[in-house]
Amino acid sequence: MPGFKEMNDAVSLSDQMQTNEDGSVVLINLFTVDPAEEEALVAAWSHDANFMREQPGYISTQLHKGIGGSSTFINYAVWETAESFRNAFAKPEFQKRIGAYPESAQTSPHLFKKLAVAGICVD
Repeated sequence: MPGFKEMNDAVSLSDQMQTNEDGSVVLINLFTVDPAEEEALVAAWSHDANFMREQPGYISTQLHKGIGGSSTFINYAVWETAESFRNAFAKPEFQKRIGAYPESAQTSPHLFKKLAVAGICVD
């Protein structure tokens, strides 16, 4: 089972999953792992991603790996709503899958909304 660290000490993932904000949300999940267990992390993440992409409200996901020998990974997943993510995350089948991550894995998930910034990005 991976270790868990909140990305934001003031607002937990659990707090975020209780919101009913309108619109899509983005899950950013930061993973660190011992370099010897990178393949096991990717295998566990793939297993989770295959489950999640079958859930209502799932839009997409992408795993990124740090460069230059880094064993840091980021998962970027888009969901139609916070509620759809919450429902998928709470399923017992998904909760069992969390135990498949390597012992050295540390995870920090957090939900975000895309912002519009004039002249730079759109929402």
